Amino acid sequence: MARLGWGMIGGGEGSQIGPAHRLGAGLDGDFVFAAGALDHRAEAGRAYARRLGIASDRAYGDWREMLEGERGREDRVDLVTVATPNATHFEIAKAFLEAGFHVLCEKPMTVTVGEGEEIVRLAEETGRICAVNYGYSGYSLVRHMRAMVARGDLGAVRVVVAEFSHGHHADAADADNPRVRWRYDPAQMGVSAQFADCGIHALHMASFVTGQEVTRLSADFVSTMPVRTLEDDAMVNFRMDGGAVGRLWTSAVAVGRMHGLTIQVFGEKGGLRWAQEQPNQLVWTPTGGRNQIIERGEAGLSPEADRASRVTIGHAEGMPLAFANIYGDLAECIRARKEGREPDPAATLYPTAADGLRSMAAVHGAVASAKADGAWVDARPPMFRPAPA
Repeated sequence: MARLGWGMIGGGEGSQIGPAHRLGAGLDGDFVFAAGALDHRAEAGRAYARRLGIASDRAYGDWREMLEGERGREDRVDLVTVATPNATHFEIAKAFLEAGFHVLCEKPMTVTVGEGEEIVRLAEETGRICAVNYGYSGYSLVRHMRAMVARGDLGAVRVVVAEFSHGHHADAADADNPRVRWRYDPAQMGVSAQFADCGIHALHMASFVTGQEVTRLSADFVSTMPVRTLEDDAMVNFRMDGGAVGRLWTSAVAVGRMHGLTIQVFGEKGGLRWAQEQPNQLVWTPTGGRNQIIERGEAGLSPEADRASRVTIGHAEGMPLAFANIYGDLAECIRARKEGREPDPAATLYPTAADGLRSMAAVHGAVASAKADGAWVDARPPMFRPAPA
């Protein structure tokens, strides 16, 4: 089977997220890393791309050069990953979609709701995939949680609790560090810092696992350091369209928390608990019963979990392998389109532009709510709201 061409924008040398994407995209042999514009410094980006094995004529100085260079090639890349600062996502994703490329965009997909709606419409009009990298949804046991909820193991979901809190920005002496400071700069982050950076991962996880979408929310934002314009801690209460109640806490000043992404779902018949720092175990508690540990890779799991499990039971799987599951989904769906067939249903779980849009609507809703002392607001993007009666 021919390998698909893959290109990356951003994620250059020293990047936090670039290596995870390169590992994920290359793990299964579905993609060949064929093109890249990896750094805002043109020569540094070209040199790094060449060191990674990209041919000199496809080691580009910036994304515009990459777009022009790739669009006319017979062997042009099939998928482009956008891993640049938040404020640039919309312009780059839009340009590549319009040119007929499939796109995987880092979150947040855009910084405004209007931009998000434009990307959703553009993906529909062009027939191209626009995925958003909520990569933690690629974990095997997260997908098994989703399957358990969908098949009714929990009964009706009553409450979902999601957290994504860490303490890596807690040191006031580090507040002016460029690697930290940009995350609280509205010019680069948009209207929100911690909620838009980490909180939307937790919010997406809540929707992904329960199969329900957020309709309303109430938020409390705080900046614990006077030098920060945007929030570094947030609490969000929300309601979902299937009747579930949601609670979400996200923080960058939670000293002692290393990563802190957790999801708990409580239903009529039982509860589930999963933590990203212990991804191989899922705790299942039937109502009136004992805690039971479900191990990744054990017999009898759902097809969704089995497809996303890569090494034998008892061996650790981490973030790059979760990212690899997103890339595996995209490879299967791109090939299915090329071959005129339906993809494996378990490969259609990748987060879409619609998910990215819903997240951005929730961010703007949470900002408005926080400014209004926690007033409840509509969290849905306008294009997904019911028409007025």
